[in-house]
Amino acid sequence: MTIATVNGLDIAYELIGEGEETWTITPGGRFTKESPGVRELAEALAAGGRRALVWDRPNVGESSVCFEGATESGMQADTLAQLLRQLDVGPAVIIGGSGGARVSLLTAVRHPDVTKGLAMWWVSGGTFGLMSLGVHYCGESIRAVWNGGMEAVVELPEWQEVLERNPGNRARFLAMDPQEFRAVMDRWMLAYCPSSDAFVPGLPDADARAFTLPTLVFRSGASDMHHTRETTERLAEMLPNARLVEPPWPDTAWIDRQAAVRADPTTGLFAEWPMLAPQLLEWADSALG
Repeated sequence: MTIATVNGLDIAYELIGEGEETWTITPGGRFTKESPGVRELAEALAAGGRRALVWDRPNVGESSVCFEGATESGMQADTLAQLLRQLDVGPAVIIGGSGGARVSLLTAVRHPDVTKGLAMWWVSGGTFGLMSLGVHYCGESIRAVWNGGMEAVVELPEWQEVLERNPGNRARFLAMDPQEFRAVMDRWMLAYCPSSDAFVPGLPDADARAFTLPTLVFRSGASDMHHTRETTERLAEMLPNARLVEPPWPDTAWIDRQAAVRADPTTGLFAEWPMLAPQLLEWADSALG
């Protein structure tokens, strides 16, 4: 693991493999690069002759917290793009699932200079799915800062990992003006409200339709109310050079993974991600040259 300074932030990352073509992997939620399945996918790609970059986004794991930008995902996307530039490993194939799919999409569309191709799965969507995300990512922080200021925010369970793994984050939290922090959380939450001109939070539809680089979209399960099938189908229609394919797991994969984590938290939501490697590599060989 290495720490880079990107836009004044500590960003933890690791490069896996010796290939010339770099692939970035971004997990969902606020899960770290150590989440089960992430490294294993990186290693599978490395075995296929690629080099994989796994990283902790701002507000995740060993990286710094950051409360800037129109959306949290957009801020993370801009950070990934700058990390690729600093490491001089682009253009890269940018891939991710769930929240990592959104970050990957925003990175690719906003920063085509660092992008060779894009692949996504478990793309968050649907009214329930998006509004649940707004509450999940921002709700408790808003409640805490209203009632107890930044001192209450740093006591929230959701922030304990970034505080423990990067001790400098406590000072970053406590240095923020509570009203400014509340305004950021309000803005980030609002971005998840379904919009008629931004199918993906933070990404105007016009920008998505103008994105022409090769893209692979894995169809979501019909049973998945957080990453709806319609979301992946509509997104694949919107992106001019997208290929929509079936994933290597059953329709109930997301539900099954949640049940598995409830039974054994160490198993991880992303444990089956290495199964994607053959399709990802086959697509890359045919679409990216």
